[in-house]
Amino acid sequence: MHFVYVLPSSEGSVADGWVLRDSISRRHGLKFPHGRYYLVDAGYTGCEGFLTPFRGQRYHLNEWRQG
Repeated sequence: MHFVYVLPSSEGSVADGWVLRDSISRRHGLKFPHGRYYLVDAGYTGCEGFLTPFRGQRYHLNEWRQG
């Protein structure tokens, strides 16, 4: 696992989308390198650079490791 960004200022229950927007809007906030993708859950918006798995789909990870 490789952490690319940590935002420790959100306390309590906060919506995923709010945390994402907050981290992007900060002066030295989260930056997304061109050509990179982040695997996210359904709590995030379907923006460029974010991949949300299809619900109910089985993924065979061993096949993807070689790619």
